[in-house]
Amino acid sequence: MRPGRETLRSWFYRPWFLATLAAVFSATLLLTGSLFVAVHHIDKNESEEMNAQGERFLARLEQLFGQLRESLDDLEAQPLRTCDDEMIATLQQVTFNYRFVYEAAYMDSSRICSNRPRQEGLSLSRAPDIKGPTYSYWLNTTTEPDENRAALMLGRGNFRVATSRGHLTDMVDLTPGSSLLVVLDHGKRAIPVLGAEQAWPPLEVWSPKSRDALQITQTHLIYRMPTNNPAYQLVLISPRTGIHVPPVWWWLVPASLVLGGFVGFLVFLLVRQRQSMDAELSGAIRRGELQVLYQPIFDLDSRNCVGAEALLRWRRPDGTLTSPDLFIPMAENTGQIRQMTDFVLQRLLEQLGQLLRANPQLYISVNLAACDVMVPRVGQVMARLLTLHRVAAKQIAFEVTERGLIDVVVARENLQALRDVGHQVLIDDFGTGYCSLAYLQTLPVDCLKIDKAFIDALGHDAASSGVAPHIIHMAQALQLKVIAEGIEHEAQAAFLSSEGVKFGQGWLFARALSAVQFIELITRGRRLAGRRLDDEA
Repeated sequence: MRPGRETLRSWFYRPWFLATLAAVFSATLLLTGSLFVAVHHIDKNESEEMNAQGERFLARLEQLFGQLRESLDDLEAQPLRTCDDEMIATLQQVTFNYRFVYEAAYMDSSRICSNRPRQEGLSLSRAPDIKGPTYSYWLNTTTEPDENRAALMLGRGNFRVATSRGHLTDMVDLTPGSSLLVVLDHGKRAIPVLGAEQAWPPLEVWSPKSRDALQITQTHLIYRMPTNNPAYQLVLISPRTGIHVPPVWWWLVPASLVLGGFVGFLVFLLVRQRQSMDAELSGAIRRGELQVLYQPIFDLDSRNCVGAEALLRWRRPDGTLTSPDLFIPMAENTGQIRQMTDFVLQRLLEQLGQLLRANPQLYISVNLAACDVMVPRVGQVMARLLTLHRVAAKQIAFEVTERGLIDVVVARENLQALRDVGHQVLIDDFGTGYCSLAYLQTLPVDCLKIDKAFIDALGHDAASSGVAPHIIHMAQALQLKVIAEGIEHEAQAAFLSSEGVKFGQGWLFARALSAVQFIELITRGRRLAGRRLDDEA
């Protein structure tokens, strides 16, 4: 199991693999988003086109039915009731007066006459599809493809008038598979006026009771036109054109692929940079590029230096400093932090061992990473170094962050082991993590260090301005010492001292010093001038 896990882990440290993975994932994500945009674009275009088509049909049908009814009313009002030349002339005049009347006819029990006597007349053999109190309606009166044959016919009394397919199709050109239907029998039967017959009701899921004019199903668009007659409903049904790729897709696809490749390239550069920094960090330890600086800690009342916090800095050969916020987390991830912790412990005793032996009241605190808190290794390393340099355990303190207390039970055992041999334990950056009062009561802790962010808020109208006093009072209730970090102004030091804080560190007193400068500070017994040093933090 472990070899397989190590093999998998090794793959995730390969730049090309991670770059390819990132490129494929981002390209897939972008293509999926592009597909969603394209589908949305298709749906929108289909809906807009269908709505426009349905509105044009409805406007034409209203004009068409209006003229057919008016022409029938005119014929019914005139006195002629026989098939003679005068009747034919009257019928021809009606078709001339009304644009949408293609054919007009008169019928009685013996004969039929039409404005088109030389052509086959209207088919009157079947009963009307809709019979109203005034008008009767025949739908799709011919099945022949000739668009000049009648498509709709209205009747009143002895007269019949009809329109043609051309009067409908000149308004809207139906797409293949589309139909204009008249739905009868309360939605149970549909007769096509234009186009082929359609299964009705639709076989797929749709909402016949919806108030929306346009219904979109998986394969069809159904546009229901409002009518004043409850006996019938006009419906335009059309197959969806979703299979047609919209033009927008052709630039979304290459754009997604290009962006995916760009993301992969960035990941490749970042992984290479990280690997390069990993290698540089390993070499930096061997080449002595890492150095330990010391941030002095002062008694706020006497302003005497009582100790220092050991800080690790990485100065590259070109003189530039690499931020600890960058290389410390990286070292924690790669496991190099253990080697760096050992380096700090060894270097501070080499540099300050004599000073610590000569000043038993002085102490140096060292930051521990989460991995060092969870194992007893540091205590064993420290014991060997203390014996070698003849320094008391109480002069070396250990700082842990709240975020480093991953497993409180294990951390408590290891921290207690350090305290049992004389080391102090400090909680660093208190207030920025998740350590509660209940945890503090159970942890073997000697001191709390208040984070600089809360010190900066003192005296300002900020939401966090009351955090520092709260931490101070809580520490006092638990009989813990307090060290304030990042003190830069005299007013801050005065306020903290009035609140009972004994110790503090910050640029008000001194910046991070080299070992030589820190020794000079202690031996001369004075505060160092606040000048910027090359080795400052």
